[in-house]
Amino acid sequence: MLAAIPDHIQQGLKVLFVGFNPSLRSGETGHHYANPRNRFWTILYRSGLTDRLYHADEDQDLIALGYGFTNIVSRPTRTAAEISTEEYAAGRINLLRKITLYRPQVVCFVGKGVYHAFSGKDAVWGYQSEPIVEGTAAFVAPSSSGLVRMKLEEIVDIYRQLAVGLALPKRHQQQ
Repeated sequence: MLAAIPDHIQQGLKVLFVGFNPSLRSGETGHHYANPRNRFWTILYRSGLTDRLYHADEDQDLIALGYGFTNIVSRPTRTAAEISTEEYAAGRINLLRKITLYRPQVVCFVGKGVYHAFSGKDAVWGYQSEPIVEGTAAFVAPSSSGLVRMKLEEIVDIYRQLAVGLALPKRHQQQ
């Protein structure tokens, strides 16, 4: 069994990115979004959330930019379908505790399914009408998995809404 990968979380984050759980590749490397078919790092760069292309082995460096990482469930699996109901229940409680303790400006759920697994609610892309906890906005973005059938540019456009909401300086967008 692979070990959980460490959260990168602290007080004062602009965004806490939340996934379902680590992939097997992330479990092997100890880094978030490490599967080579996962487009997370490309999406961050192309959306203007980062000023250069980062790689999974630099995930801890994004704390300096105000970005943190966690998952609802910490156990690495091949697919989210392998996560049990009990793991989700415990994960929801643990995630709410983290959000309440660390109070990020925005919690970005990386996938509608992630938001639904946490809140039990359906979502639209972008900022949600209700905060997670008072003072912390909820943002729902498409999953960055290579299995997602949306065009990459559509996904990038949704993540750009996050950058705009954070009032980040406009950066050169890579195509």
